[in-house]
Amino acid sequence: MKNLFGTDGIRGEAGKFPLDGPTVRIIGSSLANYLKTASGKTPSIVIGRDTRESGPWLEEALVVGASSAGADCLSAGVITTPGVAYLTRIRNADAGVVISASHNPYHDNGIKIFAPSGRKIADTVERHIEGDIFSHSGEPFDIKVAVAPSATETELRSSYLDFLAGEIGAGLNLAGLKLVIDCANGASAEIAPLLFQKLGAQLIAINASPDGKNINLNCGSLHIKSLQDRTVAEGADLGIAFDGDADRSLFVDSQGNFVDGDAALWVLAKQLQDHQKLKGNMVVATVMSNIGLEIAFRSRGIEMVRTDVGDKYVLEELLRRHASLGGEQSGHIIFPELSLAGDGMITSLCLLRAMIESRQSLSGLVEGFERYPQTLLNVRVREKVPFDQLASVQAAVKKVEEQLSQNGRLLLRYSGTEPLARVMIEGANQNEIETYADRIASEIKQEIGA
Repeated sequence: MKNLFGTDGIRGEAGKFPLDGPTVRIIGSSLANYLKTASGKTPSIVIGRDTRESGPWLEEALVVGASSAGADCLSAGVITTPGVAYLTRIRNADAGVVISASHNPYHDNGIKIFAPSGRKIADTVERHIEGDIFSHSGEPFDIKVAVAPSATETELRSSYLDFLAGEIGAGLNLAGLKLVIDCANGASAEIAPLLFQKLGAQLIAINASPDGKNINLNCGSLHIKSLQDRTVAEGADLGIAFDGDADRSLFVDSQGNFVDGDAALWVLAKQLQDHQKLKGNMVVATVMSNIGLEIAFRSRGIEMVRTDVGDKYVLEELLRRHASLGGEQSGHIIFPELSLAGDGMITSLCLLRAMIESRQSLSGLVEGFERYPQTLLNVRVREKVPFDQLASVQAAVKKVEEQLSQNGRLLLRYSGTEPLARVMIEGANQNEIETYADRIASEIKQEIGA
């Protein structure tokens, strides 16, 4: 069982274990040694980071560790997470490492590691690295001079920009469109404006002046209000918000309406289906996607497959089913034929292509997806007994599911970090679903309430 790596790598406060200098050097050394043993040759590692003030010294610690174990390290400097995944694949590197904490505040940071395919590394590698961390933590570390990069940061970033503009954006002319993009003062602050201007858009970039501490600060995908206001004020056709490492994007239409990952999946699935490119008429989403999306898909004969929360699980299901589109309500969208990593800029380009080819506004494309009301209740519990062992709870759940039928959804689960049972219900009528949730919550309290 892993202790440090979550579904999106290691994350925590920079400067504290496991994101202190000595531990990060061990991570670099452990990764390099593993790769060297697996391949029998000198491993190459591509490294990138976001704009946090801790990024440079964490990258230096990682490079020192990896280089001391014989790896060749290529630094792309400040670049998006999917940018590192792309460079790892295109340069036939043995691994890619991203130093980022995504949407977290600046004092946090993290480490994500990609395999040559552009997928996140296997659990077995993460467990190996964790074993080295706990075995060698506190031991003296033999520091050697880091190997000089064999490619400049500018060359690496330009390669990724050329891929986005020349391959993903091939034939896409954004002339006549006005865009507002919120770069979250993060990894997209330089490359996103270059991309959209290169394709001809009239562009207003906001929150594109990172200072090491303002990443995600009241901006980006977690704080949409300022983008909504600016999009309307500028009379723009579209607003785009990235998170700190730009692996996801959320949108605002010309009227200032928020368009989340569910609505984006609806638009993108229709676009693929209209071009006979939606394999198996299937979209992979998570348990958090609204029941309204499932009902909308059903109207077009599209099956929606749900996974646990996490783009890692979405990708696994996409590959297992050979599907062509998947994503999360939070804005992580994956087109496995284009990239195995969620990429906010790829998603944005695909959405813009749908607008241009259909000659519709985003608000017009979203029509047909009706978001259903949702209610969520948390019940504090003294123990996490499997719900199927609680007879009265199961009886209440069965009755509610019958009443919801095909036009609602019930999700009952325990929190992974707190002693809480979560009751989430979606349906056509807010008062009804609140009554249903209260009924189930009451049974849980009687059975195992704290």
